[in-house]
Amino acid sequence: MPFNFPQIALNKLTVKGFNELYYHIQLPKRVHKVISYDPFFYPLDSIHQWNRVYGKRGFLQYQFVVPFEGGREAMREILGRIRRSGAGSFLTVLKEFGSVKSPGMLSFPRPGLTLALDFAYAGEKTLRLLEELDAIVRHYDGAIYPAKDARMSAESFQQFYPRWQEFAQHVDPHFSSSFWRRVSVKE
Repeated sequence: MPFNFPQIALNKLTVKGFNELYYHIQLPKRVHKVISYDPFFYPLDSIHQWNRVYGKRGFLQYQFVVPFEGGREAMREILGRIRRSGAGSFLTVLKEFGSVKSPGMLSFPRPGLTLALDFAYAGEKTLRLLEELDAIVRHYDGAIYPAKDARMSAESFQQFYPRWQEFAQHVDPHFSSSFWRRVSVKE
């Protein structure tokens, strides 16, 4: 991508048009073959500086998981809230996590549906939308992916990861991150 797109380039119409085009381009490509994992799992890496599509303000990725029970309703509610906000995700990935429970204290994968969405950053408007989505994820006993987070509240983190205090005992007091300081505040 040779330049940053203007902020107005990603809007409801362009995102909808791109998704429609991408969907129809994929239909005739139904092929059975073995390919390397790089182009399969990282298709955007073939486009140098693809992030410039989001303009100078960049984007926030929002990924959550919700349990299978209530998962369809949660997805419907979240997608409806995004649609009503007028925000669109240029890139969206839906996956299903298996039933194996992770032994990790702060492990994100858990049985259920996970959705990753990329939102062009529009300041407070984007932050408010993500807070609203957090509330829906909390309501359905899901979790936000902390490795992709830039703004999750301590309240949300502590509900999503109830073993956080157990984990805190293993944190080196001489080493800290802005993420940990933000989410480990006792409320």
